[in-house]
Amino acid sequence: MTATPLMPRPMLRRLGLAAVAAGITACANPAADQAISAQSALVGMPKSTLLSCAGVPERQAVADSREFYTYQTGRIVSYPVTTGFYGGPWRPWGYGGWGWPSYAADVRSYACEATFTLRNGVVERVVYGGGSSLGECGAIVRNCLAQTPQPQMPPSPAPQSMPPRTQ
Repeated sequence: MTATPLMPRPMLRRLGLAAVAAGITACANPAADQAISAQSALVGMPKSTLLSCAGVPERQAVADSREFYTYQTGRIVSYPVTTGFYGGPWRPWGYGGWGWPSYAADVRSYACEATFTLRNGVVERVVYGGGSSLGECGAIVRNCLAQTPQPQMPPSPAPQSMPPRTQ
């Protein structure tokens, strides 16, 4: 007598793929999505609007009839490490005497460098530079995206009533 599996293998595969897809979409970052959409939505924005919504750039340069405005943002986040009885040894001679020892926390740096290329006073291109975190880049372009016209969805057709039945 052979044991039957609880679920057929193809169904297990589909469930596994669905779980992976759900896990990937659960990690979506709205700020990163804003940064990506800004690369096309801000093309054509006038220089005066860019300066009013993004502010004064960190650096600017002019070359070959183009202007380059570079904006930077960043933050450092420190995540504490559990010490003591819950994750590390307690020592009677900690740093500075009796007490809990000092452990380095998990420190992460998030930064973005966004360069806007302008030609004839209009944004031609938006590029995010070396090692940029797209989530941080969203912080640079957020105010400017609010200045762009949002795509309008066509109105949905009004529900039509059913014609009366004829018998």
